[in-house]
Amino acid sequence: MSLEQASDDVKLAVDLIMLLEEHALDPETVLKALEIVQRDFENKLAAQRSAG
Repeated sequence: MSLEQASDDVKLAVDLIMLLEEHALDPETVLKALEIVQRDFENKLAAQRSAG
């Protein structure tokens, strides 16, 4: 399957991986940052669900 046919979440994941790899960041740092990002978006999703 080509990336053009992939779902939006897969496309975003590929973009994020490429971005992070381009900056040659420490994998541990990346994983810690992704935990922060995940919590932030989980909070946004919860707020969105409670508002709707």
